[in-house]
Amino acid sequence: MAYSAKYTSKPVTDIFNNDTDINRRQCTRQVPMKVLILGLGRTGTASMRAAMKKLGYVDTYHMMSCSIENPPDALMWMDALTAKYDGKGKPFTREDWDQLLGNAQAVCDWPSIAFAKELIEAYPEAKVVLTNRDVNSWHASTMKTVYWRVTDHELRWLSHLDWAASMYYPMLKKFFDTFFEGDFPNKGKDIFNRHYAEVRSLVPKDRLLEYRVTDGWEPLCKFLEEPVPKDCPFPNVNDNSDFVTRSRRRNRNQMYNVAVRYLLNAFLIVLTIFALWNVALMFELI
Repeated sequence: MAYSAKYTSKPVTDIFNNDTDINRRQCTRQVPMKVLILGLGRTGTASMRAAMKKLGYVDTYHMMSCSIENPPDALMWMDALTAKYDGKGKPFTREDWDQLLGNAQAVCDWPSIAFAKELIEAYPEAKVVLTNRDVNSWHASTMKTVYWRVTDHELRWLSHLDWAASMYYPMLKKFFDTFFEGDFPNKGKDIFNRHYAEVRSLVPKDRLLEYRVTDGWEPLCKFLEEPVPKDCPFPNVNDNSDFVTRSRRRNRNQMYNVAVRYLLNAFLIVLTIFALWNVALMFELI
């Protein structure tokens, strides 16, 4: 069974997060895909997302899109990952990508970068931006943030109880187990270099921009043929400083959601027992 077939609607008790509940398998493309940002996560992808919004692009798909915005997306990503790496299910076609990414004019960050080749082939009309960073700095940043999240015991525990975490965490772990071959600490840097070499080999130079977010607006806007925003510094968001704090806050909110659901269930059980007891008394059954 496809993971996306396991979709369940958001519980009414999930009141501590603002997650949306959209089943992408029922969606189609709403806006054209224009830009594929295929540098690995932690190379300024969150800043790129903010920059693309400033330039007027209708959404840039990012890991946050499925981790904290619309968790059911993770089910489709699991379908894509298992098809590519395990040979289970059919590989994604443009129709599948249009379902999953149909609301976005650009895409960046993981898990999408695991499908760089597939996305380049699916959207040959899209321009490609390859965000980059010193590999040692990147590896250290990822170890402190996203890899920490992969190994977060709280999140793993929540994945057995919470609606959103039950979809997001298995996908996150699957991505690291496959793309980074199950050993990010030791293989991450080598896979980083291989990924960049692969993207460069797949994209004609006139469609490719090698870019660092420290380069600012000018090279990006020139490549995308967009005017440079006036009196607006290039965004700088999602640095290491508060990643763990934000993740812990989300864990707590998910725990609150779980607690509310269990308390409501317990209340309903007690109420049912009380009602049955009164019915039994009424009919002198006890």
